[in-house]
This record gives sequence, structure tokens and C-alpha cells, in this order.
Amino acid sequence: MKVTVDVDCTPEEARAFFGLPDVRPLHAAWTERMKGLIDNGVTPSDFERMMRSWTDGVPGMQDAFARWQQMMFAAMGSGLGGSSASAQGKD
Repeated sequence: MKVTVDVDCTPEEARAFFGLPDVRPLHAAWTERMKGLIDNGVTPSDFERMMRSWTDGVPGMQDAFARWQQMMFAAMGSGLGGSSASAQGKD
């Protein structure tokens, strides 16, 4: 025996029927946040927060990330003509 039921309803009506939450406000907030990141770019604090969330719970990963970050900042500073040990008289 085969039974087919056709239901004509909107997605909102289907979600309400099955008791699913209305996530439109959450989706709107997320979309606005993504538009802001696209328009303004990712800030260093956004990148740091992202890396910390990825590395939480991994032993030693926070320290490794901090060392990597210091190394990158040092490389950017010397590559951009910034201060280096020899420029500061620390030979």
C-alpha cells in the first residue's frame, strides 16, 4: 500500500508545523556581520580570536601560536623598514 500526501504551505508554515524555531533574526544578524567583515576587512583581533577558538584544548598550541605571531610581527617590522635589533643598537 502506498499513500501520498501533498501539502501546500510556505517554508515558515512548515517550520511552525514541525515546531522548528524561527531563525530569521539570527540569519539577519549573521548576514550583517559577514557584510561588515567584507566591507571593513578582517581585523587582527578577529584573526586572533579565530585562531584561539581553533586551538583551544590542544596542549601547547596557544604558546605555539603566540610564538608564530611574534615571529610574523618581527618579520613584517623588518621587511617594512621597521625597527630591528641592529637598527636599535642591539648587535
